[in-house]
Amino acid sequence: MKLRKIKDTAVLIVFLAAMIWASCGRSEENDEKQIYIGVACYDQKDTFLGELMESFKDECSRLEDKGYDISLTIMDAANSQRTQDDQVQEMISNGCDILCVNLADRTDPSEIIDAAREKNIPIIFFNREPVEEDLMQWDKLYYVGAPAKQSGQMQGELAADLIKENPSIDRNNDGKIQYVILEGELGHQDAIIRTESVAESMKENGVELEKLSYQTANWNRAQAQNRMTQLIGQYKNSIELVIANNDAMALGAMDAYEKLGITESNYPVFLGIDGTDEGLEAVQQSKLAATVYNDKEGQANAMAQLAFAVVTGQGIEDIKFENQKYIYLPYQKVTPDNVDSFINDQE
Repeated sequence: MKLRKIKDTAVLIVFLAAMIWASCGRSEENDEKQIYIGVACYDQKDTFLGELMESFKDECSRLEDKGYDISLTIMDAANSQRTQDDQVQEMISNGCDILCVNLADRTDPSEIIDAAREKNIPIIFFNREPVEEDLMQWDKLYYVGAPAKQSGQMQGELAADLIKENPSIDRNNDGKIQYVILEGELGHQDAIIRTESVAESMKENGVELEKLSYQTANWNRAQAQNRMTQLIGQYKNSIELVIANNDAMALGAMDAYEKLGITESNYPVFLGIDGTDEGLEAVQQSKLAATVYNDKEGQANAMAQLAFAVVTGQGIEDIKFENQKYIYLPYQKVTPDNVDSFINDQE
C-alpha cells in the first residue's frame, strides 16, 4: 500500500512538472508572439496626422499575418510636451515594447529619451523630426518622415509652372507676384524649411516675387481662415498667390474668400502641401491649384516595418536607413492632371 502511494505521488509530480513546463512554454511563446506599440501624438486634430494614424493602424493589422498579435495604444498630447512626457511614462509602465513618438516640442525630447533608455525601449520618432544631436544620443532612436526641403522646392516649382502657363496670375501686370505665406508653426523645422525653400525655388525658376506678409496658423484650417480674413482686409485684391505650409491652411484661406463673398475671378492661386483627402479633392475640383503629396501610406508602412524589425530582430538588415537612423519617404507633385491617380491609390 505504501509503495502504491509513493508511485501515485511520483506520477503526480511528473504530471505537475509537465503542466508547469507546458505552461511556461506557452507563456514564452505568447511573449514572443505579442508586440505592444505605444504611440504618442502631438495633436490628433491635425488632419494629416489623423490620416497617417489610420494608415499606421492598417499596416500594423497586416503585420499580424506574420503570426504576431500587435497591440496599439495611441495617446494625444493636445500639443503639450508635459502631457506627452506623462503619457509616454504611462505606456512604458504598461509594458510597451517600442514607442512611436510624434513630438509636441521637437526641441525637447530629453525626458522621453531618458525614460525609454532606462527601460531599454526603442523609439521611432515620426513626422516631427528631433534635433540631430538628440537623435544621436542612443543607438535605439530612429526617425521616419519626409525631407522637408523637398516639399518646399516642389511647391515652388509648381507655383512657377502655373505662373508661366498663366500670365494672368500677375493681375496688376507689374512683372512680380504679390504673395502671402501661411506658416505652420513657430520654430517648427518643417514650417521654417518649407517657407524658405518655396521662395528660393520660385526665384530659381525665374519668378519675381514681392512678399506682402506671412502669418502663423499652426497647421489649422480655422486659424488660417482668420489670418487670411485679416490679410484680405489689409491687402484687398493685391494678393495674387497664397502659399500654405499644408493643405489645411490652404483650405482655410479659401474659406476666408468664400465667407467674405469675394467672386472667384478675384481669388488668388492657392497652393498646399500634404495631399490630405480634402486637399486632393480640392485639387480635383480645381479649387486648390496644386499640392505636394506627403506619403502617409509609405511613412506608415516604414514605421510598422521598422517597429516589427526592431522588436523581433527580423528583417532589420533589409531596411534602408540614412545615417543608420533616418528613413525618408519622397514627396510627389500633385496637379489636376494626375490627382486621380493619388485618390485611386488610397481607395
